[in-house]
Amino acid sequence: MCVKLGLVVVVVCLFSKSFAQVDYRDLSELCSIPNAQRYFDDCGVKGTVLVYDTTQDKLFASDTVSINDPSLPASTFKIINSLIALEIGVIPDEYYTVKWSGVTDTVKYGYRPDIYHDMTIDEAFRSSAVWVFLELARKIGRSNYEKYLALCGFGDPTLIAEPLDFWNFGKFEVTPFAQLIFLKRLQQDSLPFSKRSMDIVKKMMTTEINESYQLYSKTGWTRDNDVNTGWWVGFIEKGESSYIFVSRFLQNRRNNRNDFGACRLSVSKALLGELQIID
Repeated sequence: MCVKLGLVVVVVCLFSKSFAQVDYRDLSELCSIPNAQRYFDDCGVKGTVLVYDTTQDKLFASDTVSINDPSLPASTFKIINSLIALEIGVIPDEYYTVKWSGVTDTVKYGYRPDIYHDMTIDEAFRSSAVWVFLELARKIGRSNYEKYLALCGFGDPTLIAEPLDFWNFGKFEVTPFAQLIFLKRLQQDSLPFSKRSMDIVKKMMTTEINESYQLYSKTGWTRDNDVNTGWWVGFIEKGESSYIFVSRFLQNRRNNRNDFGACRLSVSKALLGELQIID
């Protein structure tokens, strides 16, 4: 269900031509998500949540302002990172083991002794072990990043300079809408990667499977100057229907709250519930 971005009627959809900044060539209608601001306020964040119903060809948005505001993708970049690494043969599959180097930057990435050991790609993806993906980045190389980021329309490939983890720190950014289009193409096997590579990455994204739906996702969290940037992105398959979702949350670090990480999931799930996609 979508409600009008005003005070009057119960249900209305806003047509794409009203939002010139967004490329809606693959979408037909834009609708608002009810009650979104209340959940953002409860967590003390500024938020953007997008949900695309692939069956009805409708895009639901918490607002129409921040859809095209770019941010560092943080660990959501592990999705395309893994696809590139698989496609060019840097890794053969998700079971490939990367040897622990014994060195990490605890100032940038925090102290996480639980990930300081040899890890498979699947383990590193699920636990967001940055050190593993830094090893992959060294082998992937800039030219491969530029090629596949351009092919996927994912961010500006000219901005992938230093540092090595340009997805966490640096000038490389992606918009919530670009994330959504990328995930839509992944879910529908239409990215410029082999089906095998996409199947492996979707398998690594598996988050929850129950009698009602299958959830595939990846979280992300980084800091840019004085702002925490958190993501939760993915897709839900429910019977014959599927839904692509992108959630991004921004928090002033001077107002740091311990629940910022948890809010990425709780707010997103609440809004997916408002749309009656999950319980």
